[in-house]
Amino acid sequence: MARHLRLLRAVALLAIGLLSTACSSSSDDPAAAGQAGAPQTVRLPDASGGFDYQLGGPYPPPSGVTIVERDRTADPSGAGYDICYVNGFQTQPDESGAFAAAHPELVVQTGAGPLVDEGWPDEYLFDTSTADKRGALAELVGEWIDGCATDGFAAVEIDNLDSYTRSGEALTADDNLALAAIYAERAHAAGLAIAQKNTADQVSALRALGYDFAVTESCFEFEECEAYTAEYPVVLDIEYTDELGEDGFAQACSDPDRPAVMILRDHSLVTPDDAEYVYRSCE
Repeated sequence: MARHLRLLRAVALLAIGLLSTACSSSSDDPAAAGQAGAPQTVRLPDASGGFDYQLGGPYPPPSGVTIVERDRTADPSGAGYDICYVNGFQTQPDESGAFAAAHPELVVQTGAGPLVDEGWPDEYLFDTSTADKRGALAELVGEWIDGCATDGFAAVEIDNLDSYTRSGEALTADDNLALAAIYAERAHAAGLAIAQKNTADQVSALRALGYDFAVTESCFEFEECEAYTAEYPVVLDIEYTDELGEDGFAQACSDPDRPAVMILRDHSLVTPDDAEYVYRSCE
């Protein structure tokens, strides 16, 4: 009898699940949301608008720019579409010491202390190696994501998914993708679109997890743009003066296969009052 009741209960639950799926499928419009499963309130940047990448500090956007990305600690630009930068897999330089002191178990540890990113020696790698640690990180970073929504940003960009490549095998791609999936759910729940950042070899996986568009660095320089444009309806690419350079950028703008939105910036992303500041767009 117990076995029979369990069977009836399983059939009932399956029917409820199928009904829920059908209702959801009939009411959702993936095209409007940018990706299946994303809420109706999520909107994508308009690829016909100008773009600026202001992580080195906020300033009035150049003429024609309607898409602006800024750090989560800065205010949105109000230019039209604001993207909130969140370092979702490493600490921020000015927060590394405090974060490691408060949450030593959530950064990858070595015999000499927290593991640093060699390219950014003042950033520590988040430890995504277990479900419990991913859950704790998701709560902390999730508050930042919610803060982006509260501040008025339209989207969030999660950086350093590829931290596993710099972890000395302490982390895996699957570890980071598992956390990336939680970030996508959190962003969509907050009404934000979510952008993949770099990591061309994980485009298909992240798209399947619900990521809506891509923000890329040097995809033209490293011949990776097609990986993103093949999957995402919008790709915002930043090239750099110390890599592609001014002449190379001018040539890239004439390439018919380039992303629709591509800009050139100085390596340090300084503000216009700095002599090193460079901003160019293909438009």
